[in-house]
Amino acid sequence: MNTRASWSRAARSWPVLIAFGLLITGSIASASAPPDEMAAGSIRGAHSVHGDPVHMGARSRVLTDGVKSASRFGGPVPGIDSIPNFTGQFQATGVDWNGQPQSNWSYAMVGRSPARGGTTRIRAPVIPVSVDLLDAQGNPRFRNGVRLYSDATQYVRSILDSPIFVPARFPGSEDPLQYNDAVQRAEFYSAKGEGWHTLLTPAVGKPLVMSISQDAACGTVNSDGSAGHCNYHYALNADGSCCFYILVDDAAFTGLLFPSTAVDSSTVIGAAEVSGDMKTTDITSFIFPDTYLYVDTPGNCCILGYHSFDYEPGATADALPRFYVMDYSSWVTPGIFGDSFADITPLSHELSEIFNDPFVVFDGTTNATPWWLSPNGNCQNNLEDGDVIEGLPNATYPVRTKGHVYHPQNEALLPWFAFQSPSRALGGAYSYPDASVLTSLSVPQNAGCSAPL
Repeated sequence: MNTRASWSRAARSWPVLIAFGLLITGSIASASAPPDEMAAGSIRGAHSVHGDPVHMGARSRVLTDGVKSASRFGGPVPGIDSIPNFTGQFQATGVDWNGQPQSNWSYAMVGRSPARGGTTRIRAPVIPVSVDLLDAQGNPRFRNGVRLYSDATQYVRSILDSPIFVPARFPGSEDPLQYNDAVQRAEFYSAKGEGWHTLLTPAVGKPLVMSISQDAACGTVNSDGSAGHCNYHYALNADGSCCFYILVDDAAFTGLLFPSTAVDSSTVIGAAEVSGDMKTTDITSFIFPDTYLYVDTPGNCCILGYHSFDYEPGATADALPRFYVMDYSSWVTPGIFGDSFADITPLSHELSEIFNDPFVVFDGTTNATPWWLSPNGNCQNNLEDGDVIEGLPNATYPVRTKGHVYHPQNEALLPWFAFQSPSRALGGAYSYPDASVLTSLSVPQNAGCSAPL
């Protein structure tokens, strides 16, 4: 997870990130290469890194605009214009953000209450975002006579054919299921009513382009001897074309992603909202081509995706505030991080977390949990089910659809966050699809995992 206190609008102040911190083993591709060009093999050894999940000032902005906490319980979060959702609660011993004892915990999730049964269908736009690398003056850049432009549209067909949208075989189900539906049905196995499903209906949005100008300081040396800041770095493909991967400063990326106003079409999300490709009732995925984020320097890399929502006030004085639920997810070419961490791993992680935590603890309480410490070392207190498992040796679960093997991530289930023993999920599991990934609960933690409770 990560938060940027400098963000001015509420929803962009607490993106929840699948943040794989990578060891950069080299930087410049060769002595004659530009200072922002990296060797293709520079990224090694993925592991997880996180930051504060909620920005307090942003939370105040949402609340003062009239957004209420989750209703108790079963119905949707009141007072917002957003995706279908239901609310619930569980009891568990823990402490809140400030270390104060708490035993009742509320959540909001995507779809309808399991006890109601029936099927919820949610439109899920897939919007490819190609990346155009520019010089500090905003001019196109070329290397080896080839423009530094990375095309995202080439991955759309593969995503549509993946188990995100195409039903596949998963444990515990006689019928093929979409990946997110399978995970949700597993965690509410003992509570689901007849025919309960939450399905994503794909819709391909108009392709967009994120044009990133280089920082004029890139390639210079600061007075303290440190390297000048770069807005991006890149590595070329073996044939010299762009790009094996692109690394982008997260602050620069965020400024080009989120709109400054409800009618700002100059940014990626703004353009999608203004065009109508992205609606409040959608779960919108912005797909980037092997484009990863870093914090300040490439040494603090890499974020491969995050989910959040763009918060906009109601269109009129009487209208509800709008929560546009979204994720940025990078397609990952097999081999960059190994064979099993590839293709839809970031997208599956982000969409699963949207299902379990669509509004990202927007009010400071809804989807907060007792503090937990996961096997990968992440310490958090929210319903971010992908963060518990990311980076583990068995983090992904191979699934074949349309003749291709994809690599969605295994996910932690609600009983793990609720410290429920035994688990009432499918087969008494704490993780799914692979129940062997999590076989025990976290030791209950004090705030910040400073010590066990």
